[in-house]
Amino acid sequence: MTAQTNPSQAARFANIVERMQSMLSEDLAATEALLIERAKSPVDVIPDLSGYIVSAGGKRLRPMITLIAAHACGGTNPGTHALATAVEFIHTATLLHDDVVDDSDLRRGKKAAKNVWGNNASILVGDFLFARAFTLMVETGSLDILRILSTASSVIAEGEVHQLAAASRTDLPTEEYLAIIEAKTAALFEAAAEAGALSAGTENADHAAALAAYGKNLGLAFQIIDDALDYGGTTSVIGKSVGDDFREGKTTLPVIIARRRGSADDHAFWDRALNVDTQAEGDLAHAIYLIRSTGAADATVSEARAYADLAKAALRDLPESEWTLALSDLADFCVSRAH
Repeated sequence: MTAQTNPSQAARFANIVERMQSMLSEDLAATEALLIERAKSPVDVIPDLSGYIVSAGGKRLRPMITLIAAHACGGTNPGTHALATAVEFIHTATLLHDDVVDDSDLRRGKKAAKNVWGNNASILVGDFLFARAFTLMVETGSLDILRILSTASSVIAEGEVHQLAAASRTDLPTEEYLAIIEAKTAALFEAAAEAGALSAGTENADHAAALAAYGKNLGLAFQIIDDALDYGGTTSVIGKSVGDDFREGKTTLPVIIARRRGSADDHAFWDRALNVDTQAEGDLAHAIYLIRSTGAADATVSEARAYADLAKAALRDLPESEWTLALSDLADFCVSRAH
């Protein structure tokens, strides 16, 4: 992946998350307090394990999207804070489950929780956090918000199962890949933005629809870049081991493009190397070489940029403000991670 940003753009992208955190300092403080309070349980392993992954960092992108969407539509309130907390709990639960399914060793730059407490505890605490999220949704007092996030939770689970079923399918069509990531990743971005807008008042239905489109396209851009970084990023950027997707036999967009552009020998390589039973030492290095030499890395980033542009275009239906500008910058930031 080649950098195409000038120094001033790079500096802006580097500090966008910090600027958003500053803009949302009071809201995030309220959300963090709820994350701690609602993870409490007399069963020690629950707050210990959930606190371990929550405190490991992460940019809190999804709850920040919820909070900024609310501000763009009039402002936040205690219900918005409960909603942002629910969104982060859902995200954290999916991470706990994913690490067991994928047998990942790292999460957010630390040992995966399943390597500390075991698979069973990780799955069950993930279930607990899902349940807590639904309790918080109910506290918003909005059936629309409950519908949006409960639907998203089902879609996310379907996406994860779809991805599992598609593992090692090197002939996976681009359309099916996009359907998988729209479900497993973009659905929560979409729900976070749409529900955030509605938390500011039911009169924001039109703006909520625009923000839902923003969230969906932002989520697609985010996941496509994540998949690109698996073949060209660093552990400090992606928070997990580089090459995890390859080792797990996942067919992602960089692989789809590289295989489509490759020779018959390249096709044979992908067919063998994405089978976890026949992978060999040095295969990851060769996969990275093929993805770069075929131009698949740059093509993947271009695809992500197209979805980021769609996300920014959706914001035109909202009155311009510091909040919509922050969301626009966030779309640029998601793509800039590849540089």
